[in-house]
Amino acid sequence: MQKFWLVGLVASSALMAGFSSAAPRTLTVITHDSFNLDKKLIQAFERTNNLRVAFVKGGDAGAMTNKLILTKKTPLADVAYGIDNTLLGKALSANILESYKPKSAALIVKEYRLDPAWHITPIDYGFVALNYDKAWFAVNNKALPQRLEDLTKPEWRGLLAMPNPATSSTGLAFYLATIKQLGERGAFNFWAGLRDNGVKITAGWDAAYYTEFTRNGGSRPIVVSYASSPAAEIFYSDQKLDDAPTANLLLPGSSFLQIEGVAVLRGAKNPDLAQKFVDFMLTTPVQSDIPTQMWVYPVMPNIKLNAVYRFADQPTGQQIAVLQPATITANSARWLENWTRVVQRGANPATLPLK
Repeated sequence: MQKFWLVGLVASSALMAGFSSAAPRTLTVITHDSFNLDKKLIQAFERTNNLRVAFVKGGDAGAMTNKLILTKKTPLADVAYGIDNTLLGKALSANILESYKPKSAALIVKEYRLDPAWHITPIDYGFVALNYDKAWFAVNNKALPQRLEDLTKPEWRGLLAMPNPATSSTGLAFYLATIKQLGERGAFNFWAGLRDNGVKITAGWDAAYYTEFTRNGGSRPIVVSYASSPAAEIFYSDQKLDDAPTANLLLPGSSFLQIEGVAVLRGAKNPDLAQKFVDFMLTTPVQSDIPTQMWVYPVMPNIKLNAVYRFADQPTGQQIAVLQPATITANSARWLENWTRVVQRGANPATLPLK
């Protein structure tokens, strides 16, 4: 009897060892290039769930979304982070997202919830805004523009850099803000004016901010970035600064509320692991880490912000342009085609097919 008991114990122990030593599966997460989180948080998530996370950089959010649509029959990843309210309609139309309602859904601030069917879970929000280099304007004794239309005038020729709306969610957000503020006809006249006034268009935000912006050695003292960027400048500075070297140029209708999310991809190899990652992104440690990693605000309430955020003055009221995802979806293809015609092909706005 003792012999049989011993054999059973050995067999049972071997079985349990097999379970506990099972090789971790790999969860593939595609993100835009600005994604970042504390490595310790990722490692803890991997240990807790016995998995390995493989991150794939997909370019700017606009470029990433295009890649996901083009590869939807053979998904590049299990889960995607960085699709936002400017791109959600495009992703939904292409049917690349799987519905999943996270465990903490009820805690998300209601105004940031994008999809009642939970094809995407909001993770953070921010304000796309014009930034300017304070030292450049002081040295050159140059006045700041007061309206969007001022950027088309000779006094501000060649001063603006921005990412391409067709490949960058940041550029698209600013472009949509101009349409909301100026109307279609006014917006396309504005963009023709920017074109003639020497606007610099880059593929993505990184190139606009870190290459073209005078703060980083470029020639353009105004850049389309984020209202939190001045705070980031202080946070990363090698020197102790009492004030930010950059500031927000909060012109009427020039800022756009951008909400980013995470989504399980349709056809994912590991949808169960993808769901775990969605829940992970809404945990307090992650939500607390996001503001000084990606310089956006958490969607969960009662998350304490780093003190440096006092330099991130938020746009308010008429400074903010808001467009609903359904409106963006219904018009974005035409709006982007018209933008390409005007800015990159030199078309006369009067010849554009407008609604």
